[in-house]
Amino acid sequence: MSEKSTYTCRDLRIEMTILGLRRRLQDPSLDQREREKTKARLRELEAEAGMD
Repeated sequence: MSEKSTYTCRDLRIEMTILGLRRRLQDPSLDQREREKTKARLRELEAEAGMD
């Protein structure tokens, strides 16, 4: 029998934050500094979630 994994509130929060950051990067009015900060935060969260 396979081991059942759990999906926690924390996992959901990270996933929703990642989606929000990806959406923010689609905004053409986002300045370069904010774009770089957003990309850095996105990389951090993706690594934390094991998505890197």
